[in-house]
Amino acid sequence: MAVLVDLIHGCCLACTGAPLLEESDSHVFLMCGKNHREKNGFLDTFATKRKDVQVLDSSSTAECLYRFKRSVDQLDLSSIWVLTSPQGRDVLVQYQKLLFTAVYAFDYKVTPVDKLTCPNYSGSAHTDLPGEGVREAVSAFLQQLPALKGDIRVLKSTLIPDCFGHGFSTRSGGVSYIQTLSSMNLFSSSRRRDPEAVVMENRRRLGLHAGFHPLPLRLVKVNHANNVCVLGKPEPESYDAMVTSQRGLVLAAPGADCMPILFADPVKKVIGAAHAGWKGTVMGVAMATVDAMVADFGCQVSNIVVAVGPSVGVCCFTLDRAQALDFVSIHPDCVPDPESAKPHVDIRLANRVLLQKGGVLPEHIHDNTVTDQPCVTPCTSCHPEDFFSHVRDGLNFGTQVGFLWIKEHGE
Repeated sequence: MAVLVDLIHGCCLACTGAPLLEESDSHVFLMCGKNHREKNGFLDTFATKRKDVQVLDSSSTAECLYRFKRSVDQLDLSSIWVLTSPQGRDVLVQYQKLLFTAVYAFDYKVTPVDKLTCPNYSGSAHTDLPGEGVREAVSAFLQQLPALKGDIRVLKSTLIPDCFGHGFSTRSGGVSYIQTLSSMNLFSSSRRRDPEAVVMENRRRLGLHAGFHPLPLRLVKVNHANNVCVLGKPEPESYDAMVTSQRGLVLAAPGADCMPILFADPVKKVIGAAHAGWKGTVMGVAMATVDAMVADFGCQVSNIVVAVGPSVGVCCFTLDRAQALDFVSIHPDCVPDPESAKPHVDIRLANRVLLQKGGVLPEHIHDNTVTDQPCVTPCTSCHPEDFFSHVRDGLNFGTQVGFLWIKEHGE
């Protein structure tokens, strides 16, 4: 367990009850802030008694809590006690929502104001901010962090015309530091340790690099099925694809072995983005996206171009035999070893076959079978330096995205 002693709002060790921790085996962190530490000379005695105590004396609450989170993650801890005042709890809860996820269990031990008897108590040594101010402070701090794993790199398909902006992200150039999420993780999950604010900073950096910042990034609400959201119509609770003719926003589909697939009609200026895992592939999410473009925007299938992003290859992906039979029925070549107990499955080929059966021209599909153009569909599992992979990394995996938007005239 980690114990965070909030001396910024709790004034002193005696007020917060921290002396009770002198014999505890918990990992203790004293959050005092630089100004507060300079004003009070009480930390050294406690630190001498507790060799494992860490002092968080950065100039901002955002930096103090970010340093605290990194230490907690290095120790692989998730249970956190916070000793603070009522004012401190109100402030720290706002930071918690941005810098932590549901993986971390916070328990606030609040000392009532009338028990804060220290004559030096005067509230925060930092400037307490309203909710939006906290968000801005966290964002400003994260923006000055150095990029990890090198520069941002984006893969682009030669099939998608210049009237659209698009790309497939890789894992370099972000600020996520946890190993399997480092560094350009673009999705925050309640089951993993990368929080909302860090992911939003990664998205901001990607947008600046790719040219869509500050347009909003609209991510599909994955359900591993074949529902398509037509923007402008009532939004389903979950869906694996979106289509629109609307300018001013960016459609995005996640992937970490599953395929992010981008669709563009340069004649009607209509776009789509789909997430296709093995379940969505069998259920036909790719053609469902095409069908929505045709039905709702009058697109012709023969005009639609499709780019299939980084995803797990047949070299690394297997299923149980019963599940693999579904892909044999799409095309025998999708399962090269059908007699194996765990046959390999080519989900990328399955999507090509289904798209071609639906009328998409073979030359309008950019995937791993295209060898005379720059590759946009490498195997995510085979390239750990470049891509996240659920197959390779297990449950604590990061996420890359395929993204697409309609450029404004003159952009």
